[in-house]
Amino acid sequence: MSARDLLIEIGTEELPPVALKGLRDAFADSIENQLNDAALSFESAERFASPRRLAVLLRALNEQAPSQTLEAWGPPAKVAFDKDGNPTRAAEAFAQKNGLDVTDLKNHVANDGKQDKLFVKNEQAGAKTSDVIFDIIEKALAALPIPKRMRWGASRAEFVRPVHWVSAVYGSDTLNGEALNLKAGNTTRGHRFHANTELTVKNAGDYESLLLEEGKVVASFEKRREMIREQVSAEGKKLGGEAVISDDLLDEVTALVEWPVALAGSFEERFLKVPAEALISSMKEHQKYFHVVDANGGLMPNFITVSNIESLDPAQVIDGNEKVIRPRLSDAAFFFETDCKTSLFDRREKLKSIVFQEKLGTLFDKTERIAALSKVLAEKIGADVALAERAALLCKSDLVTDMVYEFADMQGIAGLYYANNDGEPADVAKAMDEQYLPRFAGDSLPTTQTGSVIALADRLDTITGIFGIGQPPSGSKDPFALRRACLGVLRIILEQNLELDLRELIAQAAKQHSAVKADDELINTILAYMIERLRAVYDEQGIAAEVFMAVTAKNLSVPLDIDRRIKAVNSFTALSEAEALAAANKRVSNILAKAEGFTAGKIDDSLLQEIAEKALADALNTASAAFQPLMDKGDYEGALKSLASLRAPVDTFFDEVMVNADDDALKKNRLSLLSQLRELFLQVADISLLVPGKN
Repeated sequence: MSARDLLIEIGTEELPPVALKGLRDAFADSIENQLNDAALSFESAERFASPRRLAVLLRALNEQAPSQTLEAWGPPAKVAFDKDGNPTRAAEAFAQKNGLDVTDLKNHVANDGKQDKLFVKNEQAGAKTSDVIFDIIEKALAALPIPKRMRWGASRAEFVRPVHWVSAVYGSDTLNGEALNLKAGNTTRGHRFHANTELTVKNAGDYESLLLEEGKVVASFEKRREMIREQVSAEGKKLGGEAVISDDLLDEVTALVEWPVALAGSFEERFLKVPAEALISSMKEHQKYFHVVDANGGLMPNFITVSNIESLDPAQVIDGNEKVIRPRLSDAAFFFETDCKTSLFDRREKLKSIVFQEKLGTLFDKTERIAALSKVLAEKIGADVALAERAALLCKSDLVTDMVYEFADMQGIAGLYYANNDGEPADVAKAMDEQYLPRFAGDSLPTTQTGSVIALADRLDTITGIFGIGQPPSGSKDPFALRRACLGVLRIILEQNLELDLRELIAQAAKQHSAVKADDELINTILAYMIERLRAVYDEQGIAAEVFMAVTAKNLSVPLDIDRRIKAVNSFTALSEAEALAAANKRVSNILAKAEGFTAGKIDDSLLQEIAEKALADALNTASAAFQPLMDKGDYEGALKSLASLRAPVDTFFDEVMVNADDDALKKNRLSLLSQLRELFLQVADISLLVPGKN
């Protein structure tokens, strides 16, 4: 079957840079999936995206899909024909549906292995690429993740930006069709400034090289990205430093240019007195510049910009960029100098005018609550109470500074600089920034006890307050980022080995809110929600959900204790005895659940009649003697392993002993024996939940 390369290109006005890569991938994915659904095979798909185009080049795309043999079974022959052999309405419907002549239906009877039925087998020709491709293109365009589409000119078509051309070249042929109300052609367009002209795509496979050589366009997003990385790195080395290249900025710059040329500029050293983070934010967010650091990681008075043209006078381009950045940096310097004139403590009064949440009060109220909770937390973990309280009172003051108003991502960081400027203790200053750690999955944690205390208190205040007013996360809605806040609390507690009881902390935090009813129902709801967030943590560690459920079934509230138990149970599951003991526990659980009115009592040795039940009783006494000291030390893993010896006597007991004996005293004694077995395991976890598929 013959195959050719197919080029599909959508030419547009400049596309949104942040969305470009996603649009490219969604467009290509949809086309590939639709072609696969139509059984139109191809060797590979190359994706292209630049500010003015989205394109897909399908290598060796078959001209037609293979033909298919379609089989259709109809009603049984006895239903299809009446007693005189004439077709019934059921037979007529089958004939109409499958394009058969009613008079020829008797020649379409076959046996399906059980009975005779109407049957038809047809050969259906496969779809032709040229016939279906424009429908595929239109569906791919319609499905793109575009929040708001626009119209242009007199066209009724809608897209993220005005579309100026559509190319559809199959081999060397131009396909006849339309997309977005534009007739497809075989031309593309070069760089808006270097080669602003139509270029004829004589062969689809030449698309990328044509744009590169004649159009001054690097069509591949990945190749353009790597060019920028190499150029920016080289410019940084020329300056005697290292260019800092973040992936998000690199992607955005790649989406802004078609012919990248990196150029280095500079700014006055006086600006280095401003917090480096503010300068970097200004360069990155507003101008899309890469910053440069020296061998010690200190910010250098330089930047690297990526131009979309290869200028004959690059010095002029650099000078223009330096003129643009100077006012931005001057603003940052002015904000910093002005902010430093007022202390963080004196700014607290302004927090009274900023509402945190309508029912939960202002940011000032929040800092008061954080301070009260921080004192409790500091005492529990052995931190400095005075430092924790001071940091709590100041922790939101930088939100009313000019710096944070202009550069939102400076919250916390600005507080660190201003606290140092105010002469606050080092731990208090660090806590201004560390209160927000971890900001995202995998982020670092606070390095100081004071920072950990504020980070915990702030999150717990938000979690209890929002739950308390009845606005917990729902579905994808989580406006206060409570899921992230819960994970932050759990990470700090677990990774810093803090022996803290979440139930106590939640109760304490809830009491600080005047608008919240801090009852057991609320505390239990919040606790259950927070503990459930741990499930994903252990999933990532490859620990089975059954292990998590076995431990959390005990309704524990100390994360460190839960963690130790989960790791112990996970280790226990690797033992050869684990499966049998889990099944036995499940069986015991079911037996005890059905024993109405039964209350476990002390085992009466005189009622132990069978050898197997005597052996189990002895084994339980021996195991318990070894088990309890390990439990007292918190060695859950050792404790569970010590119970592995119970497998044989438990198995023998169930094989040889009738639990539900006719003698009521005998029955109760045996149930008490099983209850003792279950209670032993339950001190660590409910291992009956380890039984797969029966939870």
